[in-house]
Amino acid sequence: MQLFRTKSVEQTIAETGEEGRKLKRNLTWWDLSIMGVAVAVGAGIFSVGAQAAAFHAGPAVIISFLIAGVVCGAAVMCYAEFASMIPVAGSAYTFTYTTVGEVMAWIIGWDLILEMLMAGSVISKYWGVYLNDFMRLMGWNANTNLTFGSFHIDVAPIIIVAFFTTLLVFGTKIGARVDGAMTVLKIAIVFFVVIVGFFYVKASNFTPFIPPAEPASSVQSSTAVSGAMGQPLWQWATGMVPSIYGIPGILSGAALVFFAFIGFDVVATASEETKDPHKNVPLGIGVGMALIIIMYMLVAIVTTGMVSYKELAQQDSPSLATAFELVGANWAAKIISFGIVLGLATVVMVLLLGLTRIVFAMSRDGLLPRGLSKTGKHGTPAGLQIAVGVVVALVAALFDIGVLSDMVNIGTLSAFTLVAISIPIMRKRRPDLPRAFKIPGNPWVPILIGLANLWLMLNLTVLTWIRFVVWLVVGFAIYFGYGYRHARLGTGDLTEELSAETDQAING
Repeated sequence: MQLFRTKSVEQTIAETGEEGRKLKRNLTWWDLSIMGVAVAVGAGIFSVGAQAAAFHAGPAVIISFLIAGVVCGAAVMCYAEFASMIPVAGSAYTFTYTTVGEVMAWIIGWDLILEMLMAGSVISKYWGVYLNDFMRLMGWNANTNLTFGSFHIDVAPIIIVAFFTTLLVFGTKIGARVDGAMTVLKIAIVFFVVIVGFFYVKASNFTPFIPPAEPASSVQSSTAVSGAMGQPLWQWATGMVPSIYGIPGILSGAALVFFAFIGFDVVATASEETKDPHKNVPLGIGVGMALIIIMYMLVAIVTTGMVSYKELAQQDSPSLATAFELVGANWAAKIISFGIVLGLATVVMVLLLGLTRIVFAMSRDGLLPRGLSKTGKHGTPAGLQIAVGVVVALVAALFDIGVLSDMVNIGTLSAFTLVAISIPIMRKRRPDLPRAFKIPGNPWVPILIGLANLWLMLNLTVLTWIRFVVWLVVGFAIYFGYGYRHARLGTGDLTEELSAETDQAING
C-alpha cells in the first residue's frame, strides 16, 4: 500500500485551477493579520491567563506566555515558508501531503477538522452565554434561551453562525471586512482595560515571581491538574506526584496558554484566497503574531499584578473580570463582558472559514466526497459552507459542550510539529522551488521547533492524549474505508490533470 505517496507541488497548484472548484483571490496581508488576531483574541484573553496563573504558574505565567509565543512564532515561520511556496487551501494538511505523504496528511486534516468543529461549536455556544450575561449586566430584560416543555434550546449560537455563514457564502472579502471592523474595536477594548488595570497593579503581587512547586491537591479550587487523568503526560509517565507552580507549573502553563496563540493554521488555510500570496501570507501572519504576543503579555502582567495568584486560585473560574472585581472595580465587568461578546463573534467567523477550507481541500483531493468542493458564482464553496454552518450551529445549540481547549491544543501542536519537520524534507526534495520567505538555520532550527511543539504536547493531560488516540483511530477507519481508495493521487486523476494543463500551456 502506498500510504506515504506524496503530491508534487505542481499537482497541488494545478488543482487550484480546476473548473468549478476555484477560490477567488481577494484578501490582503492586513485581512490575514486581522483574521489571525480575531481567532486568537477571543474570550481566552480575558480568562486563560488568569487560570494559568491561578492553577499552574503564578506570576510566572508571563514566562509561560513567552514560551508559548516563541514556540508558536517559530512554527508560524515554518507556515510562512510553505505558504509562500504553496499558496493553496488546506494549511498544514496540504503542506504535509507534499512532503511526508498522504496518510500523515490525512491524520493532520482529520485533527484540524476535529479541532475547528469543536472549537467553532464551543465558541458559538459560549457566545450565547456571554451575550446573555452582557444583557443581564446592562439590566435588559432579554434572554436567548427558549424552552418548549422539556425541550431546551439556545438560539444565540444559531444566530451568530447563520450570520457569518451568510457573509462567507457571499465572499470571503465581505466576511473579512465585517470581522476586521469588529476585531479593531475588540483590540481597542483590550488595550483600554489593560491601561486602566495598570493603575491597580501592586509590585508585591509579583512576589514570589516563580512560586515553589507544591502538590496540586493543596490548591482547593484547582481542577487543572487533579488525579492521574488530569496530570501532564510526562509527569504521569515518570511517576511524578501531580504538582503545580515551580518550573513544572510554568511548562504546563505554557501548554495551556498555547490555546491563546492558535489561529495561524486557520490563516494559512486562506492562502488560496490571498492576492500576491508569496508576499502577503508571510507578512500577514508575522504582523498578526506580533500583535497577539504583545496583547497577551500585557494582559498577563495586569492580571497577576492586580491581585495575588493565591486569591485567583480561590475562585472557581478566575478571569480578568475577577481581578477587577477583587479590587472593587465592578464597572469594568460591563466593558469586559462587551469585549468578550465581540471577541467570541469574530472567532466564530474565522473558525467557520478554516473548517470549510480544510474539508474543501481534502474533498478536492478525493479523500472526502468530491461533491463537497464545488464552488459557486461568488468563488466560495457555498454548499459546503452552509452544511458546515448547520452542523456547528446544531451541535452548539442542542448539546451541552465543555470547553475542550486541550483537545484544540493537541490538534494544533501535532500540525505544527509535522509542518516544522517538513521544512528540511522539502528543502532537500525541491531546492529549485522559489521561496519568498525562508526560515533560517535549516535543518536544525525547524527540527528544534518540532521538538519544542512535541514537548508542549507532552505537558498536556493524560486524558487529552487518550481522546487524541481515540480520534486518530476513528480517522484511520474513515481513511482506509474511503479516502485511500478514492484519492485522486492514487487513481491517477491528478497526473492527467497536470498533463492536460501542460499541453494547454504549450499549445496555447
